[in-house]
Amino acid sequence: MRIPEHIGIIPDGNRRWAQKKGLSKEKGYNQGLNPGLELFHLCKEIGVKELSYYGFTMDNTKRPRKQTEAFSNACVKAVQLLAKEDALLRVIGNTSSAKFPQELLKYTKRQQFGQGGIKLNFLVNYGWQWDLVNLYKRKKISQKNINNYLKSNDVSRVDLIIRWGGRRRLSGFLPVQSVYADFYVIDDYWPDFKPEHLYQALAWYDCQDITLGG
Repeated sequence: MRIPEHIGIIPDGNRRWAQKKGLSKEKGYNQGLNPGLELFHLCKEIGVKELSYYGFTMDNTKRPRKQTEAFSNACVKAVQLLAKEDALLRVIGNTSSAKFPQELLKYTKRQQFGQGGIKLNFLVNYGWQWDLVNLYKRKKISQKNINNYLKSNDVSRVDLIIRWGGRRRLSGFLPVQSVYADFYVIDDYWPDFKPEHLYQALAWYDCQDITLGG
């Protein structure tokens, strides 16, 4: 089976999962911690070289305070868990905003944890406009060096994006790196993650004709 080098993860459906369980919406975010760690282990085991998690966006911070505090705290816990693994970890997001968790500032430069290995990107308080803002300031940028001016400049091209929760949209996820990504949607909510979701996505990806426009 062909394994994508870089997988993007959009872990959606936490609030809907909580409502389905009769809980308040903010109760769903912590339920995504174990799935995130399990998915990391699976991807590392099968040989994925790079993995990008969508934590929360700058637009998400418009939600009610209880929810923003809950998903921010969940992202802090997730990064702290992943920092105990063997990975090359970097948190990417707008650090100049008050919405960026201060606990994650020390992770905003790529660091090796443990033995390193898999390259791991975690998007926190991320916005696609923020990522591309340096491009607006340049009069001349060639196609060859456009990535150098991104805030996410050391994130490579995404091969496969997997989104949980049934939504069929990119939601601003790494727009430059995702231009040729294959997009696989899982209807189950993120807290209901199971390994079969990943294996189904990989089997589907293996059947795609990857031409990059050629």
